Amino acid sequence: MIAVIQRVTEASVTIDGNIKGSIGLGFLILLGVHQDDTAEDVEWLSKKIAGLRVFSDADDKMNLDLKAVDGDILIISQFTLHASTKKGNRPSFIEAAKPGLAIPLYEAMKEKLKEETGKEIQSGEFGADMKVALLNDGPVTIIIDSKNKI
Repeated sequence: MIAVIQRVTEASVTIDGNIKGSIGLGFLILLGVHQDDTAEDVEWLSKKIAGLRVFSDADDKMNLDLKAVDGDILIISQFTLHASTKKGNRPSFIEAAKPGLAIPLYEAMKEKLKEETGKEIQSGEFGADMKVALLNDGPVTIIIDSKNKI
């Protein structure tokens, strides 16, 4: 499972001209589910994200987590994070999880993040054509892969 986490001052997702989810200060998370991912990946990654200390403290050091700044989360499913570009110029998405596996793990991630943060999680819609807008703060962008735990 790959998460691209962007520290934002605001972010939103629009589907068919309607805003589906929006946040102020917090994380915009692009989540790619791999065909080998399990509930264990969800558990580990949700804790890692919730504890990520990338918000500035009083000394302007990245030292605070999401709870400390009362931040929110907007999570978007993005199978293209598992694109393979080894051969040719057309990416292969063969390693991305099929919807039967990806949707339950995506939904589980939303629930675990809600448990970890105590806040409602904003989201896009799995498989929809989404327009994502964000104001990256910093910019701070962190990539975490649950297959690289050690």
